[in-house]
Amino acid sequence: MWLHHSATRRMKFWFLASLAIAALVTLLFLAVSQGQSDDAIWVNLDDRTAVSPVQQDSGEALSARGNDSLRVAIAGVLSASETLEAYHELLTYMGDELNRRVDLILKPTYTEINNLIAGHGVDAAFVCSLAYVEGSQDFGMELLVAPQMYGGTVYYSYLIVPEGSSAATLEDLRGASFAFTDPMSNSGHLAPTYELSLLGETPITFFSDHIFTYSHDNSINAVSEKLVGGAAVDSLVYDQMVANSPDLASRTRIIARWGPYGIPPVVVSPALDLELKQQLRDFFVKVHDTEEGERILYDLGIERFVVVPNQIYDSIREMKTKMGP
Repeated sequence: MWLHHSATRRMKFWFLASLAIAALVTLLFLAVSQGQSDDAIWVNLDDRTAVSPVQQDSGEALSARGNDSLRVAIAGVLSASETLEAYHELLTYMGDELNRRVDLILKPTYTEINNLIAGHGVDAAFVCSLAYVEGSQDFGMELLVAPQMYGGTVYYSYLIVPEGSSAATLEDLRGASFAFTDPMSNSGHLAPTYELSLLGETPITFFSDHIFTYSHDNSINAVSEKLVGGAAVDSLVYDQMVANSPDLASRTRIIARWGPYGIPPVVVSPALDLELKQQLRDFFVKVHDTEEGERILYDLGIERFVVVPNQIYDSIREMKTKMGP
């Protein structure tokens, strides 16, 4: 009898969670055309239509595409539809300032974005902090700039639960269902998994069920709708969502804050032309100087982009080392 009820409960959990996540990303397909690939969307920002993907290739291919092309990838910190909406103006403005056509590449996982950078398929990318740490170690992914938000260049991992939950600490979530973001997410996976290791636990031994939602807003919504008992999410995304939708604060509750960690950066391919790399850095660090640029950044919750030292990601490196391969 116990096995029957446990299996039924698991099936219900996965079914409901899958429905919720699918609903949250459906809006993307109203914004761009499909058919390029089962796992990637390539968007021409001039008219938000899908464009042909490039193959991963040698470093020379980046310059061979011509001086008018710039391909930028964005990891799924936000769900795909939200990412397209949030970054459209910034990347369009960048294309205008640099006199280049900008194509936005969206892929569903952080690992796929890293693979695309490693394969020289894109020029630059907005990535998670852990993805940068791993990419810099694996193939020399280069740090370009980082956003300054709330006066600093750090963020936290928030442990959140639905309002009404009796949980007050991570330990109280033993036996609950849980939402991680992405296997290569720092705030959405490494940080909470590291905290579990301090308790002598793993996600499999500690939680009744766990899923990956592949974006922080999906995880936050899964908690607010009580589809899961808890989640670990990016503090910047959570704070911005609460600012935009104050009722979210009445449906969720933060019970732990881990960090600070170096903020998710903008990175470039190690094969990128040095002149273009400098042009990109100059654009980002100066974008706040114009009225239009300042407005675009304000809408993203960013004060400015700054050059940051590699050392701000050391705490993530230390957690990763302690966790082992």
